[in-house]
Amino acid sequence: MEFILLLLLFIANGSPILARTLLGNRFQGALDGGWLLADGRPLLGPSKTLRGIVSAVLATTLAAPLLGVSWSIGLLIGGFAMLGDLLSSFFKRRLGLNPSAMAFGLDQIPESLLPLLVCRPLLDLSWLQVCLLTLGFLILELLLSQLLYRLGIRRHPY
Repeated sequence: MEFILLLLLFIANGSPILARTLLGNRFQGALDGGWLLADGRPLLGPSKTLRGIVSAVLATTLAAPLLGVSWSIGLLIGGFAMLGDLLSSFFKRRLGLNPSAMAFGLDQIPESLLPLLVCRPLLDLSWLQVCLLTLGFLILELLLSQLLYRLGIRRHPY
């Protein structure tokens, strides 16, 4: 089960990159509409799009049954992974970091921890499993990001 959950987390987090590659400039409007907060910084930034959210939720919802998990678990993982990603973007903007800036942990933990916490009671995951999966996602995400950057798929090598 742990491998499947990690795979679904990677599908959720990789789908926006794939959607950008496949769709180009289509549906690239910023989710926050360019809205600036009182600090003069964007709410989320231009890299958070409806295209990314929809692709992540749709991909994990469709992939889950193929991996032997209910579509509803895929929906929860995709949705809460994107919520975690949006939260980390919000905090990065408040810290004055650019959308492409690396924020170790902040770029990986919310998007893996939130969906795991939501699915924990549904899948009877222990707290240790949640912690290990979050740590595993963090490490693998950093390694995979480097690979995708070298292959020209990812724009920034976190």
